Amino acid sequence: MRFLHLHSSFHTGGKELRAAKLINAFGKQVTHTIVSAQPEALGAAAVIDGTIDARYPGDFPPLAGSPTPGRLQRLARALSGFDLVLTYNWGAMDAVMAHTLFGQKLALPPLVHHEDGFNEDEARGLKRSRNWYRRIALGRAAALVVPSQRLEAIALGDWHQPRWRVQRIVNGIDTAAYRVKPRRDELPRLIKRPGELWLGTLAGLRPVKNLPGLVRAFAGLPEEWQLVILGEGPEHEAIRAEALRLDLAHRVHLPGFVADPAKAAGLFDLFALSSHSEQFPISVVEAMASGLAIAAPAVGDIAAMVTEANRRFIVPAGDEAALGAALLELGLDAGLRQSVGAANREKARLEYDGDAMIAAYRAVYSGAMRRAMP
Repeated sequence: MRFLHLHSSFHTGGKELRAAKLINAFGKQVTHTIVSAQPEALGAAAVIDGTIDARYPGDFPPLAGSPTPGRLQRLARALSGFDLVLTYNWGAMDAVMAHTLFGQKLALPPLVHHEDGFNEDEARGLKRSRNWYRRIALGRAAALVVPSQRLEAIALGDWHQPRWRVQRIVNGIDTAAYRVKPRRDELPRLIKRPGELWLGTLAGLRPVKNLPGLVRAFAGLPEEWQLVILGEGPEHEAIRAEALRLDLAHRVHLPGFVADPAKAAGLFDLFALSSHSEQFPISVVEAMASGLAIAAPAVGDIAAMVTEANRRFIVPAGDEAALGAALLELGLDAGLRQSVGAANREKARLEYDGDAMIAAYRAVYSGAMRRAMP
């Protein structure tokens, strides 16, 4: 089988790592052509098993540009020759439109679109023009996959999608892998020293993640606390500058991307997000499976993801003072962190295991192709 994946970026974010995990799970009987609208953003490729046939063409038509009929037709022609087309987020929506407009004429393969959330330009509100465009573009999609209840409601309401097309599949992980405590020297360029406590996060370093805001919220924690931000992206210098401004550079660490979060998250003593927008973040599931308490803004499904005991540390979106207060309360009470974290771990084991997620995606893709996947 031949799958075509169209991403605005194949950097090391949550949806990209989930796509890589699914590619590995499907095995060698499926070949994958992966297109990133940003050709240099291919960090998630490192996670794909080297024995799997994954290709990264440099001559695919641009995913971004003015949606003229000629450009959309060129995009449509590039979709032929595959068994399934998989598109991801707004950055691939022109390809979805091309498939709807020319799919029947060109006998194109079925298309499944995935929506995982919004960048900074829609983090605080959806754009009407994009809602309209999505309504039309998704008209011939075999399925629209979303991970969160909020995105499901948006798809059914704002985007006017029929109930049969919208499939909600929550993000899952290999929860058992997160029960093993990592070594103190597991991270590159950073060793956890005796007596240190780590506030950690796993995130692409993008504006929507508001990581300078996390630095500000972290500032009230005692000196033994270190902030460890695992990820890569364009906000690296902005985060570093905020740490310098607050005289926290010696306590804020950006060691880069970690291919296997299970070997890192267990080093954290507390987990935090500061995002302007999320839906069903895999990083929260990873933190829960690692037995961590979580402080985060109430965006997407985060409040519903965590246990009741953790819910009061999910604070109003955009309120950095409230996030700082939640971090301080958890940071000063080791017993509270332990009890909340233990409850989160059990919920992750029961509800967010990766095998169920993989089976659900396999069923959606097989249904779209009307043939069973290997």
